[in-house]
Amino acid sequence: MAGDDRRGKAQAGALRVAVAVAAIVPVAAGLDGMLRGAAFLGGQPAANLTLDSHLRYLSGLLLAVGLGFWSTIPRIEQQAARFRLLTAIVVTGGLGRLYGIIIEGLPPAPMLFGLAMELGVTPLLCWWQGRVAARGAQSG
Repeated sequence: MAGDDRRGKAQAGALRVAVAVAAIVPVAAGLDGMLRGAAFLGGQPAANLTLDSHLRYLSGLLLAVGLGFWSTIPRIEQQAARFRLLTAIVVTGGLGRLYGIIIEGLPPAPMLFGLAMELGVTPLLCWWQGRVAARGAQSG
């Protein structure tokens, strides 16, 4: 039993580190997009005020999602509902990005990195969090 408890704590600790590192992406991109608008993506600053406004709004949401993931870290074993909701939000955004690729073509590499985070890394972290939560429920 003690070995299982140590493995469970080690898994939770590793998950905390992975979430902390992975959430740097939406926090940094969200903050940069809020502050710089279209210039964040290499576009002309405020070339289209409607798109700039929308980009800054969505960047704020991205920042909030990253902060939301960071908020799960202290008690990550008990955060399944929040983690799943945040994952659903990210995957939904990733599906939108994937649809854009299908109808418009491939975007630059940073957007493909985002897609990999949205449809690959985030669901894997959610699966891992579920395993950690289940292990915590069994031992608790």
